[in-house]
Amino acid sequence: MQTIKEAVAALKAGSITSKSLVEKSITTFENDKKSALPLNAFIEMYDDAIALAEAADKEIEAARAAGTLDDLFAKKPLLGLPFANKDNISVRGKHLTCASKLLDGYVAPYNATVINRLMAAGAIPLGRCNQDEFAMGSSTEYSSYGPTRNPINRAYVSGGSSGGSTAAVAANQALFALGTETGGSVRLPASYCGVYGLKPTYGVLSRWGVVAYGSSLDQVGVLGHTPSDIALPLSVMSGVDFYDDTSADLPESGSLKNLTAFNDFAHLKIAIPKQFLESKGLDADVGKVFEDTRAWFESKGAKIDIVDLPVLDASIASYYVIALSEAASNLSRFDGIRYGARIDNSAGYDQLYVDTRSAGFGPEVKRRIIIGNYVLSEQFSGDTYKKGMAVRARIQKEVAKLFESYDIILCPTCPTPSFRLGQKVDDPLAMYLSDLFTVFVNLARIPSISVPCGHTHGKDVEAGITKGFNGEFARAAARGDSDSMPVGIQFAGPMFSEAKILSIAQAWEEDHPGCGSPVMEAK
Repeated sequence: MQTIKEAVAALKAGSITSKSLVEKSITTFENDKKSALPLNAFIEMYDDAIALAEAADKEIEAARAAGTLDDLFAKKPLLGLPFANKDNISVRGKHLTCASKLLDGYVAPYNATVINRLMAAGAIPLGRCNQDEFAMGSSTEYSSYGPTRNPINRAYVSGGSSGGSTAAVAANQALFALGTETGGSVRLPASYCGVYGLKPTYGVLSRWGVVAYGSSLDQVGVLGHTPSDIALPLSVMSGVDFYDDTSADLPESGSLKNLTAFNDFAHLKIAIPKQFLESKGLDADVGKVFEDTRAWFESKGAKIDIVDLPVLDASIASYYVIALSEAASNLSRFDGIRYGARIDNSAGYDQLYVDTRSAGFGPEVKRRIIIGNYVLSEQFSGDTYKKGMAVRARIQKEVAKLFESYDIILCPTCPTPSFRLGQKVDDPLAMYLSDLFTVFVNLARIPSISVPCGHTHGKDVEAGITKGFNGEFARAAARGDSDSMPVGIQFAGPMFSEAKILSIAQAWEEDHPGCGSPVMEAK
């Protein structure tokens, strides 16, 4: 595994080529498809990735001959670097299905803004990754392409809904990846797979070209092996977009290009909501990793307080009322007329809608549409949605007030580690509660990063792991059969504090080298 910084240095030195990076990813993908338990992170690799890599290599060679390599990489800081893309983010001329039968055959007519900006910086779209259908799920089991497996142990889920993007990074099939978040869909799989995953402030990354789930909550996120692997792509993609009225500039985005570790811990004030510590669903191993992370901050000199935010108890209810109402509205456009698959028995438009949506949508998407339409139905007259929005406004207000006295909120990313495939797929409530610690971030529109801070207790850990993902854990992870699973902890900050929380995460990474790269190359 290489970090972005290492890959750029190697490209400049001529010790690797962009084509070799892309070919390695494709070879890994092709070999994995033949395995007994395929990862299923990528749905497909784009057919022009090698051609784009060859073009990047020509640019690099020309600049090397002219002595202008540094100037070239200053202009295109991601030149020649391949990245993975979630299947709900548009890439012009490529299939986009949101892992749904309903969009089978649909080809995106334009690039999403985040794709345009990455490509302008020289990055190469490698392929589209698996996800829960229309981003509705927490395990990437609700996909028409089948589930994505966890690279640490392939009997376990990768998390969702951005499970494919996350697994691609964790398995070293991509240097970094794009996912999307509505209530934790980047941070949750990052925790399950042991990589870094950032949900930025709402508006920092344009949603133009991203298929909508819950428009007031959706945000593109980034996954990487290190905080620096997230910071550089974020700096390239962020900023106001003419096509997205909710987009916003990111202050201090320049500092993200050369991320440095935070070192002023003596003045760092951390809040831990007691509502999360008292959660009955908190796994004991997750709690132990959280306490170890808390102890690390204290050893650095940070001040930590337990705070009371009673409104957080209403976050799950508020989130699902809002998200499912907006989902029902957004998905009404998929009617068999304009997009994707169409089942036409010539019995009229009403029957066309019913037949197309019945055959095209999976059970979880149908469940959420039905609930959303019920909330918005005439009997409720929108009152439930309005109450959900009122609770959301209070959460946003009280979280903002908390940040007047504290720099970050510290809490687990998920109540539990990854679980076995099939364990919760028929238990919607248990699946929804996977988002217990993440949805307040989306409701408050603040940034948060999931940091790989430890593992559950298993034989791999007992065998002598000290810090990072070394020793027996790495060997078991390389085989895909570790019995210890990663645990992520969240560092959440006030709006537009991405540079700060990433620098704090970088300090953790430098004290725990390799913690964001669990799957090593098998020897």
